Amino acid sequence: MTYKNSGVDIEEKEEAIKQLLSSIITKRKGTIGKPMGGHYAGLIEFGDYALVLCTDGVGTKVRIAEALKKYDTIGIDCIAMNVNDALCVGAEPLAFVDYLAMDNPNPKITKEIGKGLEKGAKLSNISIVGGETADLPELINGFDLAGTCLAYVKKNQIILGDEIHPGDAIIGLSSSGIHSNGYTLARRVVEEAEFSYTDEFPDELYPRKTIGEIMLTPTRIYVKEIIQLFKKIDVHGLAHITGSGLWNIPRLKEKVKYVVDDPLDPQPIFTFLQDFGNIDNYEMYQIFNMGMGFAVIVANEDVEETIKILQNYSDATVKRVGTVKKGTGVEVPHLRLHYH
Repeated sequence: MTYKNSGVDIEEKEEAIKQLLSSIITKRKGTIGKPMGGHYAGLIEFGDYALVLCTDGVGTKVRIAEALKKYDTIGIDCIAMNVNDALCVGAEPLAFVDYLAMDNPNPKITKEIGKGLEKGAKLSNISIVGGETADLPELINGFDLAGTCLAYVKKNQIILGDEIHPGDAIIGLSSSGIHSNGYTLARRVVEEAEFSYTDEFPDELYPRKTIGEIMLTPTRIYVKEIIQLFKKIDVHGLAHITGSGLWNIPRLKEKVKYVVDDPLDPQPIFTFLQDFGNIDNYEMYQIFNMGMGFAVIVANEDVEETIKILQNYSDATVKRVGTVKKGTGVEVPHLRLHYH
């Protein structure tokens, strides 16, 4: 099974984005980088600082929430997908607005969604300063949840990947599971294998947990540990591993090769999806995070201190997963995976 035959064509999506960007040329004075320039977030000068904006949603993970009638965690996902992106340019998240589109606004459901948004805001140390709830019965079947994050960074502390060089180390932080990407494929696997989201997950590590509960595990938020890292380490690059998997890393700097020779172990949910979907490794690592939700690139001499700081402030597993070398693309040598 592939992402394409489950309904998402990555190449077609990339072409659609390319055509969208081809129409956007206006650039206000003070904009840092190209408009919608390919990084995780956009920046604009604001005195000695840069204001940072990024936007994202939860995607079809909301279908799992609907199936289980459990809505109190997807707000965490919505905030996580945004604040983690903001971190990638060296910024500290500050504020958030949400956008909730529904076919039929249900107060019981919106209250539960609000609980997740509140938890995500608390974990990220941000304020939710506004939002929009749209009643769109002719457009929406169920609901969609998205949001936008405002962050800030001193202009002399912006991190865009320019300082990445061969010899640098790649430090990985574990994900909590699938996070909020690839659910069109994940849901297709469950359906094709004729499982129900209320079936018990077939792994002894998760006794009495259902498949749906495992798939609803909230996206991990990395704000606390990464903000602490900024205070003490000269970070060369940061990558939020979301849709497109390992392909997120070359967004930082293209003219080097990222060799992931000791990856973090994927959680059992990935083995489950791969086995029942008969999905090859190449597809898995370019769709899912495969156990690594965030990556930090630092100079080789800063590895030990970086891992120590991250471990002190995070409940994620942290370790060196690879090295930056001469070349291009991403490689996972022991799996013979090469993305160029």
